[in-house]
Amino acid sequence: MLDISAGPAETSAKVLALPVCPSAPDSEGPSDDVHATLVETDTVLAEPLVTEINSFLADVRHSGAAGTVHLLPRPGRDPSHILLVGVGVGGDGGGDRDDNVERDDTVEAGWRSAGAAVARKAASRLASVTVLLPAATAPAAARGFAEGAWLASYRFRLAAEPDDRATPLRRITLAARDTGATDAAIAAARAISDAVILARDLTNAPSVQKSPKWFADRVANAAARRKGVTTRVFDENDLAEGGFGAILAVGAGSSRPPRMVELAWRPRRSRAHVVLVGKGITFDSGGISIKTVEQMKLMRKDMGGAAAVCGAVLGAADLELPVRVTALAPLAENMISGASVRPGDVVRHYGGLTTEVQNTDAEGRLVLGDALAYAARRLKPDLLVDLATLTGASHVALGKRTAALFTHNDAMAAGLAAAGKAVGERTWRMPLPDDYVASLASDIADLNNAPPPGQAGAVVAALYLREFTGDRRDRWVHVDMSAPAWIETHDGPLVKGATGWGVRLLLRWLGSL
Repeated sequence: MLDISAGPAETSAKVLALPVCPSAPDSEGPSDDVHATLVETDTVLAEPLVTEINSFLADVRHSGAAGTVHLLPRPGRDPSHILLVGVGVGGDGGGDRDDNVERDDTVEAGWRSAGAAVARKAASRLASVTVLLPAATAPAAARGFAEGAWLASYRFRLAAEPDDRATPLRRITLAARDTGATDAAIAAARAISDAVILARDLTNAPSVQKSPKWFADRVANAAARRKGVTTRVFDENDLAEGGFGAILAVGAGSSRPPRMVELAWRPRRSRAHVVLVGKGITFDSGGISIKTVEQMKLMRKDMGGAAAVCGAVLGAADLELPVRVTALAPLAENMISGASVRPGDVVRHYGGLTTEVQNTDAEGRLVLGDALAYAARRLKPDLLVDLATLTGASHVALGKRTAALFTHNDAMAAGLAAAGKAVGERTWRMPLPDDYVASLASDIADLNNAPPPGQAGAVVAALYLREFTGDRRDRWVHVDMSAPAWIETHDGPLVKGATGWGVRLLLRWLGSL
């Protein structure tokens, strides 16, 4: 993993990265006359160097936008290379905002983009880079930069990297006067990045490897390395004894039986108990209601919700957040065999509710129903949140980068939306209209899992899940994050493949409680 550490504020490094931001346009000049200007840092640059940099910024018309990088080579001189990286409006910590949290979030966002951009720009040619941090907001800048650099340099590959893709970048030093505060910020960024990377690794792993047992073992091994984290794994016998009929039904067609992971962080002086539930379908063929080949190609990502909630609990432990957090990951492989659940079958959930299975490809809500009912009845959390790669309908409604959020709780909706905005994981609140519940009716069971097409698929799926939340209904949030769980191209801190979406949002929200 890329080595990122704090260092003293100095300019003797061979390669410097300097922050720039958009300057205010000249009121007497044209309105589009906006160019980049150097951000004040803890290090004083020599006047001739400042003049050279300002001339270069004007020549290349650097905008100062977050994540925009221009390289100034200086052969035979020190520093030999200068990376001029945009941190965007507010990334310098300036402005008139009185809210320090909002200011730091803005700084962090700009520097997160900067970190990702520098890691990519430097990776092909530079071994080490020293980054000068802003004088006013060094910790927020350090946290954002380190997080962006680590996440952007992530790679998942089972074969060896080709020689022509080897990256020489090994070390980044973040230079500021207060190295202690910078070190603490880097440590926080490392904890968050490790949690995201675990979620990405779990989601990217091919499903031939990723059985429910494999997933549970990976999470249990990660938990064993952290003080204060406990793990309980329900195997197929435990699930049968406990009455988790839906998880068993979804996993019945696979030769690799289902599991449920209960992962808990319980600090000594916790302020609240939050339960996070994540959909964990390790591969989704659609079952007897089989998907097309194209639809199946990315179905190894159908456990992205489970990966996110487990990553969030481990991240909460590493950050030592004073909140009790439990993750539930119901895990099953939805396959086709003579033992598969059939359309028309009725399954009995934990707690007693029954569902008529009208479509075996609407399996995620079945396993979530068991886990939500267990959470509400047994764990009795103060707050209950589920994350699921649940419906294509949410993608149609909101596109690739925004998750659908459903809740009756205004405070939870606002808190999660603010956390998502701060870390770059957007949500959009969707309705839960009671008159749509009629479409969930069944002639032979309490519910059906798949109303006819054209029935507001993401909304109806959320209403179905609501039936399992019991007396936690008004303290529950459902997040449908199917689309943003995967990306097709590199973009800022995101790398092609699994994004680990939800880990950073949950950690920011948990830290605010």
